[in-house]
Amino acid sequence: MIRTIVLAGLALMAAMPMAAQEAPGPPTRDEAARLIRETVDLMEAVAVVTPELSRAGAPLSENVRSASETLRSGAVREHVGVIYNLLANARAYVQLVDALPKSGEFSEDVRRQLSELRYRVDRLDLYFRGLLDQRERQLRQPDRDNLSRYRPENERVDPPVAGEERVVFLGDSITDGWELNQYFGAKPFLNRGISGQITGQMLGRLQADVIDLQPRVMVLLGGTNDLARDIDLAAIQNNIQMIADLAAAHGIQPVLASILPVSDYHAETDPRFRRTPDRSPDDIRAINDWMRGFAANRRYLYLDYHAAMADEKGYLRVDLADDGLHPNTEGYKVMAPLAEAAINEALKATQKQPKERKRFGVF
Repeated sequence: MIRTIVLAGLALMAAMPMAAQEAPGPPTRDEAARLIRETVDLMEAVAVVTPELSRAGAPLSENVRSASETLRSGAVREHVGVIYNLLANARAYVQLVDALPKSGEFSEDVRRQLSELRYRVDRLDLYFRGLLDQRERQLRQPDRDNLSRYRPENERVDPPVAGEERVVFLGDSITDGWELNQYFGAKPFLNRGISGQITGQMLGRLQADVIDLQPRVMVLLGGTNDLARDIDLAAIQNNIQMIADLAAAHGIQPVLASILPVSDYHAETDPRFRRTPDRSPDDIRAINDWMRGFAANRRYLYLDYHAAMADEKGYLRVDLADDGLHPNTEGYKVMAPLAEAAINEALKATQKQPKERKRFGVF
């Protein structure tokens, strides 16, 4: 009796579709990209059979295809909303298929394709839910500003000795990936860049990663990730101003570095390297123009990477980056002497300042 039940169970499992036998975990990003391509193809294949479906489902198919192309082009960084729209249109398409009368041409092959379409939409739904869970975890994590990243290193940093010209570089991935010792030798320059950070997060860790280290100069490079996340320009300006003024209030001379230009020159290598949709060159120029004026008003140093790294079109020179955003070795070779010159000017300014702390950039 038991043997009969087991055999029957095995036979039932063999007859089940592959969707039911697969692990329930959400697909990876690469798997989701494949599922999206297959969803578009299956929607079009099913529509060919039924003229009514072809007409009624055309807007839904076009919306799914458009969302697929947007994701594939890398035109969006935070793509949860695009995935949601794609899923909504795909599910509406499946419901439309179910509602329409089936002609004699609606063969078993078409029914199988429709079953495969439902399966892929269900898998994409798991991917979407996984993205939502990931966002929820990011919002709830206790260390939003990633203060733990440099905590062990900060604890090992001794107070500066007399005459030490300590400098802290505060920034995002462009700073994080910069091997300072390769470009500045043994100078007491500390790298406090964290990949992916926005200026609000840099402001949140200013005390621990800059002020408490007691440098004479801070080089701030941030804002490109803010633009990619569609943060309001006024909020970016506010964060930069607060970082600079708080540093100055603690006797640290701010050097405000311009946001680097970006380009789409490497998009043929990888669609994700299409950078200008996320980071508008006009927005980059607007922030840099504001920063230049703010620095002049406060008598801070403005470090203009943009002018030195942009080509005649205003894009990041093709030879200075391999992905249209992050400097390569040649890019850092352009940046290093500019940074060093600005730091030297800032150090001279600190020698002329009174020993007491300033109040928010007012000398």
